[in-house]
Amino acid sequence: MQTHAAKRVEIIIEAPMEGRLRDALTDAGVTGFTVLPVKGGSGRSGPWSREGQVSRAGGMVAVVCIIRPDRLDGLLEAAFAVVERHIGVVSVTDCQVLRAERF
Repeated sequence: MQTHAAKRVEIIIEAPMEGRLRDALTDAGVTGFTVLPVKGGSGRSGPWSREGQVSRAGGMVAVVCIIRPDRLDGLLEAAFAVVERHIGVVSVTDCQVLRAERF
């Protein structure tokens, strides 16, 4: 089966910033992404968890996008405009997809 090169971008950001990030990605022409809740982790400030939190305000979400390589710069510019002043991590990895026309 033939596969096609793509980029997988994962953005972990504070949950209250999710809407702003989604809007920025959509404005940049990103047509698909998945938003996942993040239960906990560890970073520069040490371990953290969503356990015991009353609202989403203290939580994090992961936004995952798979795009064609030629669209990466626009996505990263849009994501950075949101992430640069907030807690967040952006990572990019190479991946392969089966149906390139979807991306």
